[in-house]
Amino acid sequence: MDMEVTAWTSMHSAVTAQQERRPLSRAGLRRVAAFARPHRRGIALFLLLSVVTALLAVATPVLASRVVTVIVDGRDSAAVVRLALLIALIAVAEAALGLLARRLSATLGEGLILDLRTAVFDHVQRMPVAFFTRTRTGALVSRLNNDVIGAQRAFANTLSGVVGNTVTLLLTLTVMLSLSWQITLLALALLPVFVVPARRMGVRMAAMQREAAALDSAMGTRMTERFSAPGATLVKLFGRPADESAEFALRAARVRDIGVRTAMAQSAFITALTLVSALALALVYGLGGFYALRGSLDAGSVVALALLLTRLYAPLTSLAGARVEVMSAMVSFERVFEILDLEPLVAEKPDARRVPEGPVAVEFDRVSFGYPSADKVSLASLEEVAVLDDRGGTRVLHEVSFRAEPGQMVALVGSSGAGKSTVAQLLPRLYDADEGTVRLGGIDVRDLAADSIRETLGMVTQDGHLFHESVRANLLLARPDASEEEIWEALRRSRLDGLVASLPDGLDTVVGERGYRLSGGERQRLTIARLLLARQRVVILDEATAHLDSTSEAAVQEALGEALAGRTAVVIAHRLSTVQSADLILVVEGGRIVERGTHAELLAAGGRYEELYRTQFAVSGGGAPVPGA
Repeated sequence: MDMEVTAWTSMHSAVTAQQERRPLSRAGLRRVAAFARPHRRGIALFLLLSVVTALLAVATPVLASRVVTVIVDGRDSAAVVRLALLIALIAVAEAALGLLARRLSATLGEGLILDLRTAVFDHVQRMPVAFFTRTRTGALVSRLNNDVIGAQRAFANTLSGVVGNTVTLLLTLTVMLSLSWQITLLALALLPVFVVPARRMGVRMAAMQREAAALDSAMGTRMTERFSAPGATLVKLFGRPADESAEFALRAARVRDIGVRTAMAQSAFITALTLVSALALALVYGLGGFYALRGSLDAGSVVALALLLTRLYAPLTSLAGARVEVMSAMVSFERVFEILDLEPLVAEKPDARRVPEGPVAVEFDRVSFGYPSADKVSLASLEEVAVLDDRGGTRVLHEVSFRAEPGQMVALVGSSGAGKSTVAQLLPRLYDADEGTVRLGGIDVRDLAADSIRETLGMVTQDGHLFHESVRANLLLARPDASEEEIWEALRRSRLDGLVASLPDGLDTVVGERGYRLSGGERQRLTIARLLLARQRVVILDEATAHLDSTSEAAVQEALGEALAGRTAVVIAHRLSTVQSADLILVVEGGRIVERGTHAELLAAGGRYEELYRTQFAVSGGGAPVPGA
């Protein structure tokens, strides 16, 4: 390790020291230990290799001093050859052990990343929908990437660094003191000259790193927003390309400027510390030479002291910042644990049951519900706000009761915001009711296994969301073991087989982000095909045709006819023409069912349903309602 590497080590420790100053948490350390426990054998071997490598690193300067002493004393050349071979052997062993230690370090670090990422990913999947509606996706992804990698550094770098540097420092000091305590004390006296500039520069470097991170994040956020399909469309429709280009160039120029400033500050810092190190080395040679000429120190010891000096500063500066590095790693761990500590509002019971075989009835029994407040489902750091909104719990459903018999279709209609979609979200347990009971096949959904609910109940929403994957992959999400024939049968029944057959790669054609390569009607029919492939016994349609034109709506309605045949269905619709044939229509207003009956019964009653119907349909000269604009 030369002086420049030592200077880089000092700069890293100094910068890290300015980034976080937080007390170490014993509870946090215990949780870290729990994650490390499965890797304890690998960690023990890794630490052992670090100790052995540190011993070999100190042995080389000692042997070099012996070589010089043998040469000066004019002894036989065989001794010089033997010492040279021993130095070469140590170098080979040090290189081999270094590679092995690096392999272990990578294995441990990547293993920890795998464990943490898997734990966070699995936990996030259990969170309620409210968590995802509030959380910024980028902030959540950052926890799975940046913070997990930051936590991994505690094992890959900090742990081995503390052990290896401690052993190196103790051995180096022992050998240097045995050779010349005067020169050793001089080297230690120069340490503040080496470290203080590092600490002062660390403040400036840390500030520039934070500024650079903020600028990079702002530029990245702008690119993400503009490069998504909806964002690009919005820019093309309302944006001014020249202004957008100028704004991006300005942000990119700021990133460039901070990059140049950081590079120059680093270079100046490294140059200054390298100069200090060179001056210290000159003092060692000068004072050591003086003692050698006086006969109180041999030439070999002077060489050894000079070599050992380079191995003294790096461990000292690294250990000076070790606690800070541990705290920085703990911050990453704590940010990961913050996610893991957020309890899911919907949990499966250990003795969860399965939905009975055969036709399935749906029942709401005096169900009341209010969406949870942000502090129960989210984190301020994920929403990028100072304090979470504690408002919530206001009832949006009030004692809702109805029953859909097996094979029946129940329709929910009413004004926007009346609570219809909330009813649909309680059935698949996206949320749990605050009061009352939601039953599937006569069993409270809170007593059912999650996979059994998914196998029984399917849902088509108004946005028809698709992943940026192939048609095949989007369909197999419903049933991974479906055969090619079953896939094409589902496409045929959803009136989409002709379109898919005409695509460049057929089933392997990628549909684009959120399915934007398909039209709205085509996306909806593909989600219906997915529903048909799953063969679920209960179907929820939440505004499945809300944003479609007449032609697309007709095609989707035809596909829905296939999807609803023989199934229990709960249909939410604004267009009353789509639910006139329902077995039971429920009018929802203010979170309450204010009317119920068939289409004819509700029209005859002259209530809210009749008002909604008259609003959507014009009246002909003869007074009969006909479809209107």
